[in-house]
Amino acid sequence: MRIVVVGGGEAGGHLAEQFCADGHDVVVVDTRQEALSELEARLDLMTVCGSGADPETLERADVSRADMLVAVTDRDDTNLLACIFGRERGVKRTAARVSSASYVTSRHIGYAKLGVDLLVNQYSEYARELYHALRMPGSIEADELLDGRVLAVGMPVHMDSPLLGRSLKEFAGEEWIRKIRFFAVMRGDEAGTPTGETSLMVGDAVYFAGEPDGVSEFMKWAWPEQRKFQRVVIAGGGELGLQTARLLEGTRMEVVLVEQDEDRADYCAERLNRALVLKGNALDRETLAGIGPGEDMAYVAATGSDENNIIGCLVAERHGARFTAAQVGKEEYIGVVNRMRLVDRVVNPHLALINAMLHYVRGKNVLAASIMAHLPGELLEMALGKGHEWEGKTIAELSLPKGVVLVTALRGGAVKTPTGALRLEAGDKVVVYGLPKALEELEGAFGR
Repeated sequence: MRIVVVGGGEAGGHLAEQFCADGHDVVVVDTRQEALSELEARLDLMTVCGSGADPETLERADVSRADMLVAVTDRDDTNLLACIFGRERGVKRTAARVSSASYVTSRHIGYAKLGVDLLVNQYSEYARELYHALRMPGSIEADELLDGRVLAVGMPVHMDSPLLGRSLKEFAGEEWIRKIRFFAVMRGDEAGTPTGETSLMVGDAVYFAGEPDGVSEFMKWAWPEQRKFQRVVIAGGGELGLQTARLLEGTRMEVVLVEQDEDRADYCAERLNRALVLKGNALDRETLAGIGPGEDMAYVAATGSDENNIIGCLVAERHGARFTAAQVGKEEYIGVVNRMRLVDRVVNPHLALINAMLHYVRGKNVLAASIMAHLPGELLEMALGKGHEWEGKTIAELSLPKGVVLVTALRGGAVKTPTGALRLEAGDKVVVYGLPKALEELEGAFGR
């Protein structure tokens, strides 16, 4: 497939790298020659220097030969115009990054008719992940599958965990085992797919999926000492902070949003119902004193400064915060923060953007694709059409490559835990997890 990526920054670079790794013919368009030169030095692709909103630039990128155009610059107008022009020149599929959730939620404009098939606001995507992390203390990360009907969660195995000392098949009698499915284990830097013989060790990260209630039930059993957060403090009233606060208003947690800019603080206050909005710098002593300490407090740093976000989390931890999350965009910072464990959760909006767009290149049967921050490989949502090679087979009869697990299935609105006896039917939607190399062996199932 030939893919034109408009925007060679952090998000565009990540997408180009993923597309190249999958063997696609990639062209990157950007106004900054230095960014293009950096991509050319490490990836096998073509670059064009110029604005993605300029028809002449896109002609030099040979856009009429493209199967897909993805526009991910930091300018909404450039992204939308690039998609519109691409469609006029015959591009079959287009996707645009937009900075405001209002583009995505608006019902007054038919963007598909204009030539934009997919609009992605990465902050909406990550706000939901933070929402789940705050609802489920103790999780490493969480992701929604099948339109929110299923949650995929990673959780560390601690020294008092009842999971220790037995193989997974020995839990067959537990009530929760019929509601969740283990699909991956991280041991150090190595990822693997579990079997019934797998035994967990202290320090492992175990990944599992199920309906939200089943996931919560399992986590209470596996880590009963974890307490719910009573209060969440969000530093920064930008898109991520505001959307996270709006989601958390539907919980029992007290929500406090701190915004330094007075106009933006007023804007947030008008759009929030229950959350308390404070005007001030979250790093100031006076503001911190107004927030007050608390061991059942979670702190989310979502300002526009990576440095302030990291420092803010460290300060909040000293004031008693039990959980901290920082929005970090610079790739070089993310590795350091994770290695030194400076915060509990790094929020990288670029990863959410990649997740939202990946399924466009995975094949006709793929409905969505997700990459989790700390787990190699992908989660793919697939639709089983009439005549699909898996139709009529039980899970046990599928010849899945090593490193691939069928995680869950949805049939007629009902979630089915994929036991070996479950027989798949046309119309089912299934989620498959695969390690990077193992997914290459499933290309036939994707419907390419």
